[in-house]
Amino acid sequence: MFDNGLVTGPAPFDPAALRPRLPSPLQEVSDDRFARHGVRLLLKRDDLIHPDLIGNKWRKLVPNLEAAAGRPVLTFGGAYSNHLRATAAAGRLLGLPTVGVVRGDELAGRPLNPSLARCAADGMRLHFVDRSTYRRKTHPDTRAAVLRAADAEDAYVVPEGGSNAVAVRGCRALGEELRDHADVVALACGTGGTLAGLAAGLGPGRRALGIPVLKGGFLAAATRALQTEAFGGPRGDWQLDERFHFGGYARTTPALDAFAADFEERHGLPVERLYVAKLLYGLVALADEGAFPRGTRLAAVVTGAPFVS
Repeated sequence: MFDNGLVTGPAPFDPAALRPRLPSPLQEVSDDRFARHGVRLLLKRDDLIHPDLIGNKWRKLVPNLEAAAGRPVLTFGGAYSNHLRATAAAGRLLGLPTVGVVRGDELAGRPLNPSLARCAADGMRLHFVDRSTYRRKTHPDTRAAVLRAADAEDAYVVPEGGSNAVAVRGCRALGEELRDHADVVALACGTGGTLAGLAAGLGPGRRALGIPVLKGGFLAAATRALQTEAFGGPRGDWQLDERFHFGGYARTTPALDAFAADFEERHGLPVERLYVAKLLYGLVALADEGAFPRGTRLAAVVTGAPFVS
């Protein structure tokens, strides 16, 4: 049914063939905004794992690609989805057909934005759906109808953001890499999958802190559900601080942009604005509030890099 000329049948997938940099580097930075509170700031550079499958996209997507066992992969995202771009890049690297179901049928007749244009250039077939259908995408009947309309009924389906039980178990390695080096590990969250796995891997006496980048207050329940799906119940010590979404997903403000530019100048690190900038801004604010006891080793997970069209 599905044929874009890239593959003729299932083939084994060996993640090592993509030469990931694992474990990712852990970089301590000197920043007076933390040092004056007695807090050591460490950057977990997941942005350096792979140039195309960056950060938590590697940790969540690669286990799903293994589970796909050579079948076409279909997934979901908005017009600026990092997850769609990573899936499309994986398809290019592995010769694997990919379909991206994009929120907003009004986009179908417009020129592709740089993010979707990258997906298309990497071989992803884009299928646009109206926003009402997209909201119901997890309902079995709606999903089946979308797969039929996309001519991809034989595809392996990865959820929006890549967060499912397979991905959560893959993200457990992030916590295992950090358990001996940090007391608190913080990351920006979209769908909760990375947080769910990270907390499970950290072990006793360590805490995971999630900074949601979307509004709505849904992430705690979503993270609990993912841990139950992946591990049969809650795992690890984790919490959320929902104050630093800056208006919601893909939203920024002049203050956030100024903060990110200042962090880049201080530390020579390109700061991705939609996730990483919000994380770092939140951690500075929390340090000023005294949220971390003196002597805390605080690791911030750099889950992505700025998109260059």
